[in-house]
Amino acid sequence: MSIRKRLLGGLSRNVILLGIVSMLTDVSSEMIFPILPLFLVNILHADASIVGLVEGVAESTADITKLFSGWWSDKIGKRKPFVLFGYGLSTVTKPLFAIATMWQSVFVIRFADRVGKGLRVSARDVMVVESTEKRFMGKAFGFRKMMDSLGAVIGPLLAFALLPLLASATDPSAAYRNIFWLSVIPAALAVILIFLVKETEPRNGNHHIRYSFKVSLQHLGPNFKMLLFVSLLLALSNFSVAFLILRAYDLGYGLAIVPLLYVAFNITYAAFAIPAGALSDKLGRKPVLAFGHVLFALTCLGFMLSGDGLTMWLLFGLYGIFLAIRETLQRAFIADIVEEDLLGTAFGSLQGACGLAALPASLIAGILWQVYGAQAAFMFGAVVALVSAVLLVLLVKEKKG
Repeated sequence: MSIRKRLLGGLSRNVILLGIVSMLTDVSSEMIFPILPLFLVNILHADASIVGLVEGVAESTADITKLFSGWWSDKIGKRKPFVLFGYGLSTVTKPLFAIATMWQSVFVIRFADRVGKGLRVSARDVMVVESTEKRFMGKAFGFRKMMDSLGAVIGPLLAFALLPLLASATDPSAAYRNIFWLSVIPAALAVILIFLVKETEPRNGNHHIRYSFKVSLQHLGPNFKMLLFVSLLLALSNFSVAFLILRAYDLGYGLAIVPLLYVAFNITYAAFAIPAGALSDKLGRKPVLAFGHVLFALTCLGFMLSGDGLTMWLLFGLYGIFLAIRETLQRAFIADIVEEDLLGTAFGSLQGACGLAALPASLIAGILWQVYGAQAAFMFGAVVALVSAVLLVLLVKEKKG
């Protein structure tokens, strides 16, 4: 099929376009969201609890939407409308941040932006599967994650470079609002590129399913459910990157250095996404993914035991490698073990469930940190990650059924 015609190292035209779309959208989003909390507090005079409310509801909205949008795309047998409308909705919200005058407006805008993300993610991942030969599946997902991570590097760097240039002595909000306006440009370019992406269809010829959401979940099979269980367990150990930043700050890394640690993490994330996927194409998903679980456990132990110096740069880099493995291989693994006409349901279920698990994961880490210290939080992460690695090896099969 033309949608799987190889153009670059086994990657199809669709996959390359979707990767560029992801990068441009992340450039746009990451120009806004690192400074959005400061905008809420310094310009709209919201307090920290409001910032938590806005972000908590926004991310939960995206996760819940993922659960059902994937199944819905399976139901109607179309992927591109979800991708186009999801990216389009997020794009039209960007200029609204620039004209917001109260935190309630930001709350609604952020909610709409995350609905857009929830609508597009599962359908986009299915398009990657249906546009790729099976032997290049890991590499295809690695490419998309690499482009996504590059956007997460470029966006914050652009914002921090432009903020001083756009500041106004008479209007303290000018720099923020100008950044919000400029962020529309890469987002709009991404939407335009989606029109060049071709609609896809499963290899088995089925264009839609007739199952309800509940029945579709049942048809995913026990092997997928085992992978979902193991992934949820790992998600409970993978608390927010904010805790890694806090640990670095506690160990003496100042405010000028901490953002650079975050950028270094995203660079590593981007650099290892394709190699991780390509390696799994050769060795199999399970051994490489299990290595990723163990690597996260070792990274947690490093954060628990480390002092100051160069160690923190290494640990942020290892965390980037872990995420490159997890985010690439979980998707490729699903593509291996689930029938294509149910892939939207499978992607949405795993991504939505793991996203929702992020809230209790961070709550557990926060309580352990507060009561017993940072070492207890990272020890919890290490132990749970090791248990999830063992269960992955013992319970999950690298085949359909």
